[in-house]
Amino acid sequence: MSDIGSRRDQLASDFQRVMEDIDALLSAGGTKVEGEVKAIRERLRERLDDTRRKLGDLQYESIERARRAARHTDEYVHEHPWHAVGVGTALGLLIGVLIARR
Repeated sequence: MSDIGSRRDQLASDFQRVMEDIDALLSAGGTKVEGEVKAIRERLRERLDDTRRKLGDLQYESIERARRAARHTDEYVHEHPWHAVGVGTALGLLIGVLIARR
């Protein structure tokens, strides 16, 4: 789980750098020579592509983890059906009590 957290933090950092590049590009206006503006645009394009790739990787990894968790849950329920029934009943009762209190 910490791997996803660190990748999320890295993605946030990358996004911040992209936003800084956009700000630099917008504030460049007429003050920068055309070569510098092109360099900023190219750097921005590279960072956006990198951020998109990282976001796609993070999304894929999250989906795979969710699928594994669902598979393990399904296996557990098939191996221990009465435990699953008991837990489901207990959760249902708890939710019912909480709703009734309101």
